Amino acid sequence: MNPLFEVLFWALQVYQLILLARVLMSWIPNLDPNNPIARMLYQATEPVLAPIRSALPPLGGIDLSPLVVFLGISVLMQLVV
Repeated sequence: MNPLFEVLFWALQVYQLILLARVLMSWIPNLDPNNPIARMLYQATEPVLAPIRSALPPLGGIDLSPLVVFLGISVLMQLVV
């Protein structure tokens, strides 16, 4: 595999882990939003999640934007490989 594709593949995997951490963080009820780790996760994922969230119809408080991003990343990873 081309080294450029390997770097892209690993970057996508790392972003998936960051997104998973953001999703798991949202399940913690009393998490301080000023926590440095929480801020870093928010800043890394919100630019990708916000446009998708605004394009999806409201589903009664359920945010499906991370699911759409996970699906998109999976498709990109399959294309890279």
